[in-house]
Order: sequence, then C-alpha cells, then structure tokens
Amino acid sequence: MPKGAALITGASSGIGAELAKLCAASGYGLILVARKEDRLGELAGSLAKDHGIQARPLVADLADPAAPQSIFERTRHDTVEILINNAGFGLRGPFAETDWSAEARLIQVNVTSLVHLTKLFLPEMLGRRSGRILNVASTAAFVPGPFMAMYYASKAFVLSFSESVANEVQGTGVTLTVLCPGPTRTPFFEAAGIPDSNLRKGPSMTAEEVARIGYRAMMAGKTEVIAGARNRWMMLGTRLAPRNMLARVTRRLNSSA
Repeated sequence: MPKGAALITGASSGIGAELAKLCAASGYGLILVARKEDRLGELAGSLAKDHGIQARPLVADLADPAAPQSIFERTRHDTVEILINNAGFGLRGPFAETDWSAEARLIQVNVTSLVHLTKLFLPEMLGRRSGRILNVASTAAFVPGPFMAMYYASKAFVLSFSESVANEVQGTGVTLTVLCPGPTRTPFFEAAGIPDSNLRKGPSMTAEEVARIGYRAMMAGKTEVIAGARNRWMMLGTRLAPRNMLARVTRRLNSSA
C-alpha cells in the first residue's frame, strides 16, 4: 500500500461504497468496514482487481462498544492515511414511543464509535504529520428534527465535534473534514423506517455525487462541505430562521401526511 490505506466504515453500500471507489481510483489501499461480509468481500475484490490496489473487508458492528478498539488492533500493521467515518443510521418516531435499545445503538454508531475511531487513529496521524479524516454528518445537523430527534441530534454532535477537532489540528499536516449531505438516494430511508416521508418525496442527490463532493473537500483539506448548491442555500437560510419555525418545517418533512 504505497500511499497508505483508507479505512472506511459503512462501506458496503451508498456513500461509503462510492467513497471506497474514489479512494481506490487514487491508489489508496482499502480497509472496508461494515456488518455485511458478502457485500464487503465483493466490493473489495472488484476494486482490488480494477485498480491494482490491496483491499480487504473487515467485518464489524459499530453498535458494539468494543468494535472501534478491535478495528484499531486489527489494523495495527497498516498505515491508515485516510479515516472515513461514514457509518450511521436513522430512526423515526415520537421520542416518547421509540425503542431505547434502538436509540442506544444509534448513539453508539453515529456518535460514540465515530469519536472513538477518531481518538484511536488521530494520534498516529499527528505523529506522522500526515493524514486525512472525513466524518459524514448531514444537513440534519443544522436544524431540530421532530420525530427523528435522536438522529438529528447525533448529526449536530458530529458537526460540532468535527469543526472543533479540525481547528485543533490546523498546521499539523493532518486535516479533518465534515461532509453534510442532504437527502441522498441510498438505503437510508428504508432502514430508518421513513420510505414514505415527505422528505423522501423531495429533491435528492445520488450517493456518487455526494461522495465526489466529500472526497474532493477532504483532499483539499476543507473543514466543512455541504453537498449540493440547493442544500447550501437552504442551510444558509436556517441561520436566519427562528429555531421553533425550523422545528415545524422538519416535523412536516419527517411525517408522511
């Protein structure tokens, strides 16, 4: 792996798989992390063949608190030049009625594992004075999210955390970028239980488009990128609107009525 390896979580489909393709095309070796062994194996094999790089699947469930340390230990002999924390999922329903065990898994995957992996790999990057981290948040990070309260809050955490650490590592040779996609055509909506939401019915981007924007921003060392001009204008508007009005808007978007 002459350029080092890119470790990508949630790599079996969607934005994660598209980011893997971009890293492979640039000559990085791949460590692909997800729960679905068959998909990971197929993707690793095809990208290794197509781009002449080393690629291997690493099966792990980031809902397990022990997973980040296990991933770190299983990659001790690799030079992880790029860490992409892409894994995440959503959950719809009134907070008083949603299942706590599902919400605890969401917090573990979307927040705790992302932070833990960053904590584990960042010191080695700083020691080498070389490395890039891409954390995938969402435009949901900018607004309250009734009926998806935990998901929206988790992405707000990722945005704030990423911006803070990006500032801390300025001038070290290491960069941290946070990618904020809007609605994207991936399995996310079905997995979150919102295939019929009003948000799903609106404009959306492809996973390939989002990944390309995020990859370019990461390689340029940008701190934050919102995917898509329409989303950028909308998020600019959120800075001027009252929070209670934003909550009413997202409440309608997250409902199916």
